[in-house]
Amino acid sequence: MFEEIKSAFSENKIAIICSIAIFFISLILGYILQPQLYGFFNPHVEDLTNKVQSGVIQLKFGDIFFNNIKIIFQMFIYGITFCFSAFLLAFNGFFAGYYVACSNNLLYTLLLIIPHAIFEFPSCILACAGGFVLFNFVYKFLRALWNQDEESILKCLSGSFEESFDKLKQAIILFIIASILMVIAGFVEVYLTIPIAKFVLSILS
Repeated sequence: MFEEIKSAFSENKIAIICSIAIFFISLILGYILQPQLYGFFNPHVEDLTNKVQSGVIQLKFGDIFFNNIKIIFQMFIYGITFCFSAFLLAFNGFFAGYYVACSNNLLYTLLLIIPHAIFEFPSCILACAGGFVLFNFVYKFLRALWNQDEESILKCLSGSFEESFDKLKQAIILFIIASILMVIAGFVEVYLTIPIAKFVLSILS
């Protein structure tokens, strides 16, 4: 299993590096361009705030977990559609940067974000990279299918799948690791973030 995980990372370095670049560039731009992004992102911030205050979204592990898993699943599965995963990852990066830039108390906001972001950001990056690899699987499958000489449709499909299966397996491995990281992120966000923030602030005050 360790070798499979190692292969998933080593053979898809470009997909992972691209995902890292997309996320952090959009994160930085979201922070820098906060005034220009106000009209687009502020309704999303207000909607999220209202949902939390009204109880539609509760800071419970189940709610946080399912919401976050939904996001990374979309990043993963949308890879099939010409790597649309990149747009979802960039949106989340822009939103995170914008949200921090809008903060009235930068230190407190960072203390509320960083503990779970240590796990959540890599989770999103790996989910997007998994989406890229999933797209690669689809491409290799269709290319292999096109090159098949078998007359039987079932044999063609089977042969093409066997040729491209490694990429599908690697994509799933990356998504599973992203999901594990998101579970940890949800636990930290619900149970540890506020105590950590209060502890740090008590030291600094």
